[in-house]
Amino acid sequence: MTNTTIEIREIQPEDNAQIEAVIRGVFIEYDMPLVGTAYTDKETPKMFESYAGKNEVYYVVVVDGKVEGGGGLKPLNGMEFDVFEIQKMYFSNRLRGKGFGKKLFEKCLNKGQSLGFKKAYLETIPTLKEAIHIYESNGFTHLEGPLGDTGHFSCGVWMEKKLQ
Repeated sequence: MTNTTIEIREIQPEDNAQIEAVIRGVFIEYDMPLVGTAYTDKETPKMFESYAGKNEVYYVVVVDGKVEGGGGLKPLNGMEFDVFEIQKMYFSNRLRGKGFGKKLFEKCLNKGQSLGFKKAYLETIPTLKEAIHIYESNGFTHLEGPLGDTGHFSCGVWMEKKLQ
């Protein structure tokens, strides 16, 4: 990725179609369940609008003007005051393995902590071993079952981290 311009910034309305394509593409590429995941989530086609509320943000990774990945955070449904959820963190294969997942993940953790949350939570699919490794190396521990009410019944991996 020499001579490329890379930016991590908050999502804008014109980014919706590109990040939706990245998210849906990852599901197809990894042959993951489509129902009960971000693939069929009603927020996925309108990510800018879906992260416009209080204490929530969605970041995109833009390479040479094209959205190639993203990830965000929101208060966890059912536990809004103490726990935030890291959500919809997906990257095109062009970005994977280059450290952007780790950078964006840390950005989300720092933002959640600055907003006053006590705990971070996430759900993922066992197939996404690279992502799970990033989560574990950042101090996340596995849970026996889900927290809150995300509606993503096909995930299968639930993790949390207590914040300082």
